[in-house]
Amino acid sequence: MIRATINNIEVEVKEGTTILEAAKKAGFTIPTLCHHPDLKPKGSCGICVVEVEGMPSLKRACMTEVVNGWKIYTNTPLVRTTRKTIVELILSEHDMDCPTCIKNGRCELQNLATMLDIKDIKFKNNEKKKKRIDDSSVSIVRNPNKCILCERCLQVCSDIQTVNALALSQRGSETIITDAFDVGLGNSVCVNCGQCTVFCPVGALYEKSDIDKVWDAINDKDKHVVVQEAPAVRAMLGEEFGMEPGSLVVGKMYAALRRLGFDAVFDTNFTADLTILEEGTEIVTRIKEGGKLPVITSCSPGWVKFMETFFPHLGEYLSTAKSPQQMFGALSKTYYAELKDIPPEKIVSVSIMPCTAKKFECQRPEMTDSGYKDVDYVLTTREIARMMREAGIDLKDMPDEPADEPMGQYTGAGTIFGATGGVMEAALRSAYFLLTNRELQDVDITAVRGMEGIKEAQIDIDGLKLKVAVAHGLGNARRLLNKVTEQLKNEGKSEYHAIEIMACPGGCVGGGGQPWGSDMARRARRGETLYKEDKSLPYRRSHENPSIKLIYERYLEKPNSKKAHHLLHTHYFKRSIIDGKVINEH
Repeated sequence: MIRATINNIEVEVKEGTTILEAAKKAGFTIPTLCHHPDLKPKGSCGICVVEVEGMPSLKRACMTEVVNGWKIYTNTPLVRTTRKTIVELILSEHDMDCPTCIKNGRCELQNLATMLDIKDIKFKNNEKKKKRIDDSSVSIVRNPNKCILCERCLQVCSDIQTVNALALSQRGSETIITDAFDVGLGNSVCVNCGQCTVFCPVGALYEKSDIDKVWDAINDKDKHVVVQEAPAVRAMLGEEFGMEPGSLVVGKMYAALRRLGFDAVFDTNFTADLTILEEGTEIVTRIKEGGKLPVITSCSPGWVKFMETFFPHLGEYLSTAKSPQQMFGALSKTYYAELKDIPPEKIVSVSIMPCTAKKFECQRPEMTDSGYKDVDYVLTTREIARMMREAGIDLKDMPDEPADEPMGQYTGAGTIFGATGGVMEAALRSAYFLLTNRELQDVDITAVRGMEGIKEAQIDIDGLKLKVAVAHGLGNARRLLNKVTEQLKNEGKSEYHAIEIMACPGGCVGGGGQPWGSDMARRARRGETLYKEDKSLPYRRSHENPSIKLIYERYLEKPNSKKAHHLLHTHYFKRSIIDGKVINEH
């Protein structure tokens, strides 16, 4: 432990503690802009400068470790003037259309200008030229006119996700962040995970919105608009309305969606249960018949595109089961359409997702097994919150209402899909039954839970040592898959029977479409909420869901049947990178 004073307040901290952390312990908040708790500090913005007695220059608090005996000052005239000057320089290069900016009211730069009491910008840039906005992606828009070069997006894309879709280009005052080969994000190696949008402090990166198209569909009297909501959304949507992070808002969410005008309100958790039956049966069949192992989950479209681009040799190991979103879309225009005698061409299928990659997934050309586009529009958690606010709906004031049938009932296994390890835990709960025809007594498989990057577990099923692995965040996925690739190359087999991979750190609770201001601590709290709902539900194993039993009895016959395979399973691409562009190959 070492001692220092911060604004004449003595503080004791561990050796290696930064000035930023020490100041917080002493009761002082040092403003930051480029800093994020989940990223390595770079000190690129210089907002966090402080004075240290005896030092010839200001120190950046996010990167400078406290030295025993230091006297640190965070609010001197020089510090305040320096911070204001830096922010004014940033604002001089920044588009100032705040009222129409997607981040208005939630922008870290805007908040910082208010905090520092900036009323005028001394530096005028009358020769500033508008840069081209990149909207080539179906998921993400990049507006370089808003970029402040904090480099958070670069860090999360390269260090955490290891995709390296973004890069610094040009030099000096002309420096910009663009996609690596300047071909547009939609043509690049970008996997649409949207982590860049979550980490961006301003309005430079955000989801491509389908709000207007969904309003048009709702207002079209000739259309029947159905909606589904991903497991993770119920633990995050409340944050958009000032509720505590991790607030469970299932019933309120259903009520609010009805008041928006959706004709039927269902739940993606229903098809999460269905996914477990299809995917679990696939795993059991491969184990019994000596098929390709490990079976790797296919629920995360960001991960699927990552595999297609960087690990195409592992495509044959992926489960062919569609994601719950796409299963729901196919069934909404077949099973539901027939049940309600509604022409499928009149049905508009909308999904509320924590994920920007789901926008890409619903556009994949193979996702038309219903005979139509299975899912028409995907809205992120942020987008549906904007729609609710536009309609004058405050989620806090909503009553609790149930979902509609026949695709609204779900189990705890469906709910935990939203947290890292949840898909694997749900699969194991049902795989045990499918292999033994007996129920797994303790369904809480805690070994696959938690925020560790890679988790492993071994389950004894009547002598079969079923070994599984879970990875979240694509950097962790890369490490795990490199290991699997080496095992397959050297030994002809992998030690694992099944692997779960989620593109986003924390799983879907940390998705690229979730509320702004996410960090790993908040993602963990959201995951805990899903496990609490799991414990509270009458059914906790997917194969126990009465509505799932009914859909097989009425329509799908049995898991992995010919009809189920046609509607609920898919195939993948190999994606080659040629001159910086990603080319799809069957």
